[in-house]
Amino acid sequence: MAGSGRAHLRPEDETVLRVEHLTVEFPVGRGRTVYAVSGISFDIARGETLGLVGESGCGKSTTGRAILQLPRPTDGSVRLDGVDLMQLDGEAMREKRTDLQMIFQDPISSLNPRRMVGEIVAEPLNVWGPHDEDAQWETVAKMLDAVGIDPGVARYKRPHEFSGGQCQRISIARALVVEPELIICDEPVSALDVSVQAQILNLLEDLKEEYGLTLVFIAHDLAVVKNISDRVAVMYLGKMCEVSETDELYANPAHPYTNLLLGSIPVPDPLVSLDDTVELEGELPSPLAPPSGCRFRTRCPLADEICAQVEPQMQKVAEDHYVACHHPMVEVEVEVGSEH
Repeated sequence: MAGSGRAHLRPEDETVLRVEHLTVEFPVGRGRTVYAVSGISFDIARGETLGLVGESGCGKSTTGRAILQLPRPTDGSVRLDGVDLMQLDGEAMREKRTDLQMIFQDPISSLNPRRMVGEIVAEPLNVWGPHDEDAQWETVAKMLDAVGIDPGVARYKRPHEFSGGQCQRISIARALVVEPELIICDEPVSALDVSVQAQILNLLEDLKEEYGLTLVFIAHDLAVVKNISDRVAVMYLGKMCEVSETDELYANPAHPYTNLLLGSIPVPDPLVSLDDTVELEGELPSPLAPPSGCRFRTRCPLADEICAQVEPQMQKVAEDHYVACHHPMVEVEVEVGSEH
């Protein structure tokens, strides 16, 4: 199946991560296949935070894991600092994974309940060094302190003795301990209270500045994504719908799906009346049998015959703002010789 184009990609020498035509499919027996991610492309500049958003089941988390080659994608390329991870095997891929780390959605289940926190954070160092116990603890203590956890108190405690927010801080410390270039944050605040969410988001921003991190921030909450992301990529049923600088996307959504997502953000003001003029009809199609053409057409109020026949490609609507839609909600800029 064709991808959604590459018009939105920047020159490779300006990016640290470049994903092209990423495809992830899962055979489920009886000749059936789950089309989890279908030919998406995106890139991230060094020091940038890319927000990857969409409703549950759109392929966000699968995309994040596919970047890590867990599981290895069905097709496409994932280039980190110019090295295609799809071409690495065995020890070469194992070594490259130190440049990539992941923060998981459920902080408590991602930590080994049988091990003490000092051991959990030090585990990557047991593999990659330093192997001296005192040197390891110095690094572990520094990282725990950086994320707001008292090293002396945490060292001999186990994860169940900490709150969810504290466990997420410990997970972040574990990800930072090998000094990665890129961290994939898979809905890192969705399981936390709102007040704790703000603390973790502020922590990630501070650590990004201090350690020069590049982040992929996966979430379904667009209000959260707006606060932390430099650019936002919107996914629907394994496809990329829209890519834009954050403020531009929230001010001028070009894809009907993005507009509906933004309209679903609750406003914390009891005096604001609800907008009941926009309705989303139909059920989310199955990734076992995605619709032809535009995958959003079965729920889109603007869909017509061309949407069923031709898959839309990325096209520019403003500076650093691209959309894959036959009927974008803003005027399209015409680019001579642009790649689609």
